[in-house]
Amino acid sequence: MVDDKKVNQVVHTGKGYGKGYGQGYELPLLLFAGFRTLIDRLHAELARQGHPDVRPAHGFAMQAIGPDGATASEVGRRLGVSKQAAGKTVDRLIALGYAARTDDPADARRKLVRLTPHGIDALRRSAAVFDELRAEWAAALGADRVTDLESALRTVVPPDAFRLDAAGWLGGS
Repeated sequence: MVDDKKVNQVVHTGKGYGKGYGQGYELPLLLFAGFRTLIDRLHAELARQGHPDVRPAHGFAMQAIGPDGATASEVGRRLGVSKQAAGKTVDRLIALGYAARTDDPADARRKLVRLTPHGIDALRRSAAVFDELRAEWAAALGADRVTDLESALRTVVPPDAFRLDAAGWLGGS
């Protein structure tokens, strides 16, 4: 979590930047703030449920590992980061007990990274918490408005936009 008192706020919602500047910048910021709010609340709840060390990047990495496992190179490609960066994240997941390295049954020269029961538990709990958070939004906004919002976003967001490489994209990799 970020300490709000230490963050240098460069955008003041609703105030714009004066003449000649519209409010188009608010849409991506509101979408990002919604995402950030959901993710921060998810991780606070995961911590309460026995996963205090899992971070957003770990969730992306566990998704990149997938149910069948993956090599560190494959994880890097799926995340849009270097093999070395992926390797560091995988090492951290292993140290925390969320993943393990195993031999690849199809190729003895390769090592696969697989999720452990602890990693699978974190993902299952994440899914349940996301359902709870969505229900909270539905209670606050109305179920129809949330459904309409999701439908509207599906209309403007290309189907191939659901990718795991957010960390690499944000970092410029």
